[in-house]
Amino acid sequence: MFSRVSTVAFYALSAFAILAAATPGGQPTTHPVTTTVTVTAPATTSTEPASSCSTGPIQCCEDTETAGSAKGADLLGLLGIVVQDINVLLGVTCSPVTIIGGVSTCNAQAVCCEDNSWGGLVSIGCVPVTL
Repeated sequence: MFSRVSTVAFYALSAFAILAAATPGGQPTTHPVTTTVTVTAPATTSTEPASSCSTGPIQCCEDTETAGSAKGADLLGLLGIVVQDINVLLGVTCSPVTIIGGVSTCNAQAVCCEDNSWGGLVSIGCVPVTL
C-alpha cells in the first residue's frame, strides 16, 4: 500500500513540475501598438511647386498610394497606423531629395508630406511637388 501511495505522489509531483514548467511564468501579455495619425487630405492631388512645402524636407518616394487603397491599407495595418481620412496620400519608400550641383534630383515621385516620422517606409499626408 505504501508503494502505491508513493507512486501516486511521485506522478502527481511530476505532473505539477511539468505544469509549472509549461506555464508562462507571469510574463506580461503584449498587445500590438496602434498609432492614430490625423492629417488633412489636400483638396486636390494636383502638383504644387516645391517652394510651397513647409512641413519638412521634400521626399522622393518610389510610389504613392491613398490610405484607402489595398496597398496603402495593408502597409498602414502592418505598421499599426490609423489615419482618419482614407483619401490621404501616402508616400511609400521615401528618402529626402538630394541636391547635386544646385539641381534637385528625384527619379520617382517628389512629394511634400505632413508626417515623415516612419523611417522612410511611409510618409503620410503627402502632396506631389514639382522640383
